[in-house]
Amino acid sequence: MNVPTELKYTKDHEWISIDGDIATVGITEFAQGELGDIVYVEVETVDETMEADEVFGTVEAVKTVSDLFLPLSGEIIEFNDSLEAEPEKVNNDPYGDGWMIKIKITNLDELDNLLDDAAYKEIIGA
Repeated sequence: MNVPTELKYTKDHEWISIDGDIATVGITEFAQGELGDIVYVEVETVDETMEADEVFGTVEAVKTVSDLFLPLSGEIIEFNDSLEAEPEKVNNDPYGDGWMIKIKITNLDELDNLLDDAAYKEIIGA
């Protein structure tokens, strides 16, 4: 199970890459494996400022639809538009081309609430 050490994680199986006050967010390899083949990613919250743990979108797989929870408070500044035509990028490259959104973080203190790779591996039993 691939759990990159340089990323942060949530108990909701999202990964976060931090660059200053910009966070890139996607779902983990574990999450996409549990969901199965991703057929649609919907994010209609671009340009909205939201609080951590609010639902910012959904991911639809062949068998289920799952909510996506914002890991940090902030403004959603970008959606990975390529997922509209190629949602399978989430399955094929969850930590690369399968990223979902970028957030301008409004409360950097919330970074302390995120999990490191070791804590996330404990959650998924890896």
